[in-house]
Amino acid sequence: MSFPRYPKYKPSGVEWLGDVPEHWSVSPLKVVATHNDEVLDESTDPEHEILYVDISSVDGVSGISVKEPMPFANAPSRARRRVRDGDVIVSTVRTYLKAIARICDPEPNLIVSTGFAVIRPRTTLVPHFLGHLLSASFFIEQVIARSSGVSYPAINASELAAIPVLVPSEKEQTAIAAFLDRETLKIDSLVAEQRRLIELLKEKRQAVISHAVTKGLNPHAPSKPSGIEWLGDVPEHWDVKSFQRCVSIAEGQVDPKVPGFSDMILIAPNHIESGTGQLLDLEVAAEQGAISGKYFCKGGDVIYSKIRPALRKVCIAPHDCLCSADMYPMHAHAGLTNEFLFRWILTEQFSAFAVLESNRVAMPKINRESLKEVRFAIPPIVEQQSICDFIASKTTEFDKLVTEAQRGIELLQERRTALISAAVTGKIDVRECERQGASRRFQDQSTTEVGA
Repeated sequence: MSFPRYPKYKPSGVEWLGDVPEHWSVSPLKVVATHNDEVLDESTDPEHEILYVDISSVDGVSGISVKEPMPFANAPSRARRRVRDGDVIVSTVRTYLKAIARICDPEPNLIVSTGFAVIRPRTTLVPHFLGHLLSASFFIEQVIARSSGVSYPAINASELAAIPVLVPSEKEQTAIAAFLDRETLKIDSLVAEQRRLIELLKEKRQAVISHAVTKGLNPHAPSKPSGIEWLGDVPEHWDVKSFQRCVSIAEGQVDPKVPGFSDMILIAPNHIESGTGQLLDLEVAAEQGAISGKYFCKGGDVIYSKIRPALRKVCIAPHDCLCSADMYPMHAHAGLTNEFLFRWILTEQFSAFAVLESNRVAMPKINRESLKEVRFAIPPIVEQQSICDFIASKTTEFDKLVTEAQRGIELLQERRTALISAAVTGKIDVRECERQGASRRFQDQSTTEVGA
């Protein structure tokens, strides 16, 4: 989409801002906004309930996702920053997270982490404009560039407040904010549709796995009661066995600091994508600084997380490796293949059983004894392979559709970022859009393209 440019521009005096509309001013953020004006008093009643927002609960697109209620006495020491309507919170630690959110009609007891700078507009700055201004890519890039530290990059709030920003007239700020509110809402609605599509695809993917593993591929095959309440009927020719008869769980741990083990890949629950068994970024034990005992896993064996089984964290070891003590290394035998065991653990039926068992203890966890007593139906090995091949084919199709939807989200978010940056830096003139009450295409010999 193309929009008109302003009639005249001037050098901003700031290299990375370039030319700006002739009538706009450039000033440090602290000139048009204050920062960290209010904190929660240490003498606050210990029983006073606050709604706490941590950095992990905020992202630059969705804003605040979690507000955690807690009495002041139980709040972390960083739960101190007060916020007001119109404020913008910007993370000053782990700045690569780009945790930025506009505060709109907050609860009176909403408190954010001291890991945020709370930016409050002065009278010359329209609050909604400030929200878009601080989420623009040029501002985020400057925050990150001025941060220090490698693994935990941070910026002082005073340094953040010194970043130069562009300030149009209040009337233009209002027009830009209204334009961006409307256009980003459209984009966000499209993103939400894509996310719903992804969830539907994942549900369908899961249903395909569960049906194939528990009912087989032949809908006309005679069935019989499995004798297992949560499994129901199964194909008549399948064997019903207990877990301990066909699966061995490794025991005895090794020292990950010892040469030979220290340079092995170490798989922990966070390295496995929930519900798919896909392995994410992997590192060797030494790179992870592992010091406590781990299990040794043979390539091809199944690795299953016993912690929080609702997440369905299970994978097949790509080669000889180590796994966390929070996981079970499993080897299938007696007519059961590792691949079919892997698929079986991913079924909705097994997950429901595992969750029920895990909820009986303080920390959701399924123990060895519970696993050993599990009974399930096993087809002949040739049929196991056919089922696994079918699932692999179908999940590949679903994964491709999910990837396409995720790419669509990325493109929409890139478009959103580009639109905000172009508007708040004066690369496009949206005033005509607002005068006419809606956005439209402009075919002008002096226009700026925004997005794809």
